[in-house]
Amino acid sequence: MILTGHKIKEEVTAGRIVIEPFNDEYIEPNSYRFHLNDTILVYKEGVVDAYDEKHVETFKIPPEGMVLYPKKFYLGCTQERMGSFNHASELYARLSTSLTGIFIQTSAPLGHTGAIIPWTLEILVAQPVRVYAGMPIGKICFWENCGEPTTYSGRYKNSNTVLHSKLTELNR
Repeated sequence: MILTGHKIKEEVTAGRIVIEPFNDEYIEPNSYRFHLNDTILVYKEGVVDAYDEKHVETFKIPPEGMVLYPKKFYLGCTQERMGSFNHASELYARLSTSLTGIFIQTSAPLGHTGAIIPWTLEILVAQPVRVYAGMPIGKICFWENCGEPTTYSGRYKNSNTVLHSKLTELNR
C-alpha cells in the first residue's frame, strides 16, 4: 500500500522514514517533493564500456543553470538523503518536470528498504532544457512492505552523491 503525504510526515517524525533536509511544504498527497543537487555526470562521447569507470565527466551546475541536450544520458542526484528501514520507496518525475520534456528514473525507480541515500537520477530530455541546482525535479513515494523486509546491502548502499554504474564491482 502506498503511504499518504500525511503518513509520510508521521513516519518522518517517528524516525521510520528519513528525509534530510525535510520541509513540510514539500509533502504532497502521496509523496514528498525532492530537488536536484548541483552535480551532473555525463558519459563521454563514443561507446560506453560498462566495465570502465573512466568514461564519465563531472560537472557542477552553475547559478545560471546548465542546458541538457537530447540524445545524451545524464546522471543527477537528489539534494535530499531519503529512504527507510521500514518502507520501500519509488522515485517519479513531477508533472511540471515531465511537461518540460525532462525524464528522470527511466529504468530503475525502485528504492529498496534500507537504502537511505541521496538518489542518483537517470536523466534524459526530449528537447534542450535548462536545469538548476535546487530546482524541484521529482517525488518519492513510500510503500508498506508485505512480509519481513530484507535490508538493502548492495553496492550503492552508502553513497552520498551522484554515482555512475558500479558494474566493475561484479564478477564478469
